[in-house]
Amino acid sequence: MPYSDFTLEKVKQNFQIKTIEAADIFANIPDIESSQLLKDILEYNVPIAVASNSEKARSEMIISPILLDLRRQLNDQINLFSGVEFNVDSTQGLNGICDFIITRSTERLIVTSPVIIIVEAKKENIPAGLGQCMAEMIAAKIFNEKAGSENPVIYGTVTTGSVWQFLKLEGQAIAIDLSEYYLKDVNKILGILASGIN
Repeated sequence: MPYSDFTLEKVKQNFQIKTIEAADIFANIPDIESSQLLKDILEYNVPIAVASNSEKARSEMIISPILLDLRRQLNDQINLFSGVEFNVDSTQGLNGICDFIITRSTERLIVTSPVIIIVEAKKENIPAGLGQCMAEMIAAKIFNEKAGSENPVIYGTVTTGSVWQFLKLEGQAIAIDLSEYYLKDVNKILGILASGIN
C-alpha cells in the first residue's frame, strides 16, 4: 500500500497514533522575511500556476521556490529532495514517492537522515492529503531511527501552494494545526518550516 492510500483513519489505526487537533499551534513561531528574489518569483509564477490548475505546476512554480528560499536563507544547512521514492517499510505500506523531503544532511545525491520535514502537494483538497502526509512523517521517523539519528520531532505540511496546513509528529502523537496559512503569509510559512529544522 503506497503512502497515497493512507487516510487519517488508517494511519491512526495502523500505527496507534493519537491526533491532537487545535488552531494556532504554530502561531507563536517568529516569521522569516522572504527574500526579494522569492517575492519576485512568486509575483510572476503564482498567476501562471493557478491558471494551469495542476498539482505539478503548483509544486514547481510555488512550493519549490519557497523551499529553495528557505534553504538559501539557512545557508544551505538543509537539503531538498523532490519527487523521490522513499521506501521505508513496504510491509507496513510505508513506500512510494514523496513530493518533497527536507533533510538536515549534507548529502545531496541520496536521502539520508535526519529527515525533518515532509511536504505533500495537493491540487485542491488539503484534508484528503493529511493521511498521506502523516504516513510519510511516520516513515521519516522510522527511517531516522533505523539510521540511528534521533530526531524527536518531524514536521509535515499539506499544501496547494496557495494554502498550507502544518502537522507535527512527536512520539506517538501528531498535532494537526487547524489554522491554514495563505501565500500572503509566506513569511510565517518560512518561519514554521525553519522551526522544524532547529
